[in-house]
Amino acid sequence: MRALAEYIMRGRMQATLVVVGSAAMPLLFWLSAAAGSLVLLRRGVSDAIGILAWAMLPAIAWWYFGEPRTLLVLVGALGLALLLRANWTWNRILLSSVALGLVYGFVLGAVFREPIAAMAGELQKLLPTMFDGAHQQLSVSERERLEALIAPVLTGLLAALLQILSLLSLILGRYWQAVLYNPGGFGREFRALRLPLPQALLLLAGMMLGPNLGPQLAMLTPLCSVPLLFAGIALVHGLVEKGGLARFWLVGMYITLLLFMQLIYPLLVVLAIVDSLFDFRGRLARKNGPGSANGEG
Repeated sequence: MRALAEYIMRGRMQATLVVVGSAAMPLLFWLSAAAGSLVLLRRGVSDAIGILAWAMLPAIAWWYFGEPRTLLVLVGALGLALLLRANWTWNRILLSSVALGLVYGFVLGAVFREPIAAMAGELQKLLPTMFDGAHQQLSVSERERLEALIAPVLTGLLAALLQILSLLSLILGRYWQAVLYNPGGFGREFRALRLPLPQALLLLAGMMLGPNLGPQLAMLTPLCSVPLLFAGIALVHGLVEKGGLARFWLVGMYITLLLFMQLIYPLLVVLAIVDSLFDFRGRLARKNGPGSANGEG
């Protein structure tokens, strides 16, 4: 990956080739967003605008053929990169990603309205089976309200996936920048990521209260969980580093997150909320004292 980052920063032609080429390739739009973020973070808007403008052409072409994700992730990651270059903290970047996710949700809801509605209809038929008959015990109004939330939640899940991809693209671009120009800098940044309690409670309120604010705002539940997920991952990285533990624990976390996402995802969200209150890394650092381990995590 370092070799690719060095190639991107070798010159305008090389950067344009990677950013445009990966945007034109199916399923590689995240790489285009990451490369564009690297160029923007390092060179600024004035130097990067020409390269990024070329990248918009295949992204717009994909949108024309009914695939908006390339343009959405590219623009979203670059927007977050602008905020990061303006010295916004990662806390504020994560919170801003919720607003970005809402934009994604409304766009996806408009572009993929029919497929989402069809999927929601199939899920409505499966509700009695999924809830083991409890669905039939609900009143008519409660059942109608539950069924009305299916499509928005599905839209929110799709938008949250793009939100995650945008953040991962930005993180990769920032990592590349640190590898080339500030070794170890990104690791210190990410391991220090911790949501203050008011921000964590605000996200928790969005998750819990979103469906009660209207069917369309039900998508807030998955969107507000994404910043907490990243904060939970940063917590694990920080604990491994401050505890002097082997990288095996990080590998294990990512493998279990992929294999058992339905279990590990909410666990990381809860850990991030609890950490906002108790600051586990700070407590561990004070316990270990100044001689604690200082690995890279």
